[in-house]
Amino acid sequence: MTLRFNQPFVTGKELAYVCEAIETGRLAGDGPFTKRCAEWLEAHAGCRRALLTHSCTGALEMAAILAGVGPGDEVIMPSYTFVSTANAFVLRGAVPVFVDIRPDTLNMDETAVAAAVTERTRAIVPVHYAGVGCDMEPILEVAEQHRLTVIEDAAQGVMATWRERPLGTIGHLGCLSFHETKNIISGEGGALLVNHPELAERAEIIWEKGTNRRQFFRGQVDKYTWVDVGSSFLPSELVAAFLLAQLEEAEDITRRRMAVWDAYHQAFAGLEANGLLRRPIIPAHTRHNAHMYYLLLPDGATRDRVLADLNADGVRAVFHYVPLHDSPAGKQFGRVAGPLPHTENLAARLLRLPLWVGLSDHQVVHIRDRVERVLTG
Repeated sequence: MTLRFNQPFVTGKELAYVCEAIETGRLAGDGPFTKRCAEWLEAHAGCRRALLTHSCTGALEMAAILAGVGPGDEVIMPSYTFVSTANAFVLRGAVPVFVDIRPDTLNMDETAVAAAVTERTRAIVPVHYAGVGCDMEPILEVAEQHRLTVIEDAAQGVMATWRERPLGTIGHLGCLSFHETKNIISGEGGALLVNHPELAERAEIIWEKGTNRRQFFRGQVDKYTWVDVGSSFLPSELVAAFLLAQLEEAEDITRRRMAVWDAYHQAFAGLEANGLLRRPIIPAHTRHNAHMYYLLLPDGATRDRVLADLNADGVRAVFHYVPLHDSPAGKQFGRVAGPLPHTENLAARLLRLPLWVGLSDHQVVHIRDRVERVLTG
């Protein structure tokens, strides 16, 4: 049996929409499909403005500019995250300040944020790991007390909520990913969700390469010109056309992924009850999106044995991030706020299993059996 870790799902409308974009002759960004995607995101997320980007990395870089982050400033974030979370701010000359994660959700430990704040802190970046919402209330309270910008890294969080609020719409800014490994995809792609009204106009300018071009097209100015910093963050219309086909089926995609996630969760219940592993924990006030199914094994050596066995069997399981504070660039550009025992412990024990639309119950049981054989053999 050969099972890929990820199998990109296609709804069936992508090619027709891409062909339509080609036939209209509008291939550059901010055309009709870009607008339709933005309208869908604004309607379903309830954000003030949605701007499609070429990646979630691009959305994070825009957010760093909007937050006014500069050389010597500090940005609080978990160490257990993808490099883009930190790179977006390092590119502005800022210092990532790494805090520990919670042992239950693997999200940033919200109780560690206040102690990490200094006079140089400018922003807090909670990361919604595996599409499970961070406990945002304490984070928002610290941000309000110190007048900090909250930037949600919701790369994995499309169609997930925290206290019935879509991830990415709770802080000042939210960043989404549509990379092919995510739930809703366009190959590469992302979006910046602008939730604070005072940031909306400047976000458009940064997105339009530092010009007031959108204001010109709305008739607000008689010509457009360079007015601020910016860059080329737009995806092409071909990417947006593909994405629209996915967004229109987002609820069905999420439902089908949840069925696979639930099958995994049921399959591994017995092994967890016997103390052989730990399954994901989903807090009651969150609705996750089945982005990922992972197991926490007893120790790193056991994780590596299970991983080797699955891959030898053709099951492409993987581990996840090397904690940023323990990476060469993390040591060079960032600093640690307090001990990070959960980050170091859980990163060494975590194993991610294949999860994609179409994975069958039979395949889930086969994976469970392979894991069980290693753990009990």
